[in-house]
Amino acid sequence: MVDSRPWLSYLTHAVLLIGVFIVAFPIYITFVASTHTLQDVLQAPMPLLPGEQLVENYLQALTAGLGEAAGTANPGAGRMMLNSLVMALGIAFGKIAISIIAAFAIVYFRFPFRMTAFWLIFITLMLPVEVRILPTYKVVADLGLLDTYAGLTIPLIASATATFMFRQVFLAVPDELAEAARIDGAGPLRFFWDVLLPLSRTNIAALFVILFIFGWNQYLWPLLITTDPDMVTIVIGINRMLAVGDDQAEWQLVMATTMLAMIPPILVVVAMQRLFVKGLVETEK
Repeated sequence: MVDSRPWLSYLTHAVLLIGVFIVAFPIYITFVASTHTLQDVLQAPMPLLPGEQLVENYLQALTAGLGEAAGTANPGAGRMMLNSLVMALGIAFGKIAISIIAAFAIVYFRFPFRMTAFWLIFITLMLPVEVRILPTYKVVADLGLLDTYAGLTIPLIASATATFMFRQVFLAVPDELAEAARIDGAGPLRFFWDVLLPLSRTNIAALFVILFIFGWNQYLWPLLITTDPDMVTIVIGINRMLAVGDDQAEWQLVMATTMLAMIPPILVVVAMQRLFVKGLVETEK
């Protein structure tokens, strides 16, 4: 029975508003700082209302960044966001494609050492990127993939988690569907394309959101393999904008770049919110 006491409703809304305030206020301060001059940002107390430098700061952040200030050689946020976008999309699509095909083979094909292959994939969950970072870097360097989009994405596209998730989804599909497809003359690829992919649509959407944000926020791997300023990702770029030594960081540009860096993940979450939530909570196919 749903409790209809008004005070309880007011309390839950108050707690929700407090939580939203705690999360959103730092973002608001970041936005405000990105619309002022450096002198305004450094003064105490800092203004709490947007300033008049919004267009100028964001245009400079997008096109030039810090320029040659403080010895940095970073491009503008536009180029860095493009690098991060290519990396995030490559990782998301690559992980989903490889994982769903691997899960399809493990569930629907009977071949020697099938479960051994699955458990070997699953065991890699115990090996984070940091454990295998040196051999992975050596392989990428030997293949000449440093400072390339392929080097940014290919080493990170295998996913034991996504393979396990798709395997569980496929195991929940009734065997009668596979039998009906076989009777109708559908081959394995036709069954995969016409039956399994539509049934996995919400799971794919949920995984895409998670993997896109995972790829967008990557720090260690891009830091290791990118030396060309034109290949710098947005997360690395923000960190380098703060590494100014004894000079004063251009905080208004750092904040503008940070706000720009949040836009693509937010757009992905908003655009796929319905499928994302459905993919996480759906239990019946």
